[in-house]
Amino acid sequence: MNSKMDYTMPSTKITTNFLTVDNPVFCCFLFWSSVLVIKMLLMSAITGLQRIFFMIYINPEDLIFKDVELKYNNPRIERARRAHRNDLENILPYFTMALLYICTDPNPSIACNLFRIGSIARIIHTLVYAFRPVPQPSRFIAFFIMFLITLYMAFDVGMQTLKHI
Repeated sequence: MNSKMDYTMPSTKITTNFLTVDNPVFCCFLFWSSVLVIKMLLMSAITGLQRIFFMIYINPEDLIFKDVELKYNNPRIERARRAHRNDLENILPYFTMALLYICTDPNPSIACNLFRIGSIARIIHTLVYAFRPVPQPSRFIAFFIMFLITLYMAFDVGMQTLKHI
């Protein structure tokens, strides 16, 4: 007698791998995610270059010249660091939710527009926060666009999967 039980259930739904370059939604996500990753990497480089250009060092081992003192609160560098931290706090959750959202097989035009709009909003956010400070609500609007898109995708994924729980 066979002691192993077969726990597989017959499936009536065709399973599709959505995370493939054959899926236009995933390709759109890959492109705009690459843009955002490049933007975040540039923010790291810009912060470092500003430290060198303005001779603002916070670590003793980074001092190139002996007559330069350690400085901790340069407004320009701190603004770039805050913008970069804001990217990390918002873009990483967006990446996670966007991948989960793709797995729900969303409407391609809606999904691609969400990726485009969200990415452009983050680029604008960086420009008005780190490089050319603009009065509020410009930065808030740029931030809130990506926030709402991430929230929408999280809600949609939750609602799509709730029926399977």
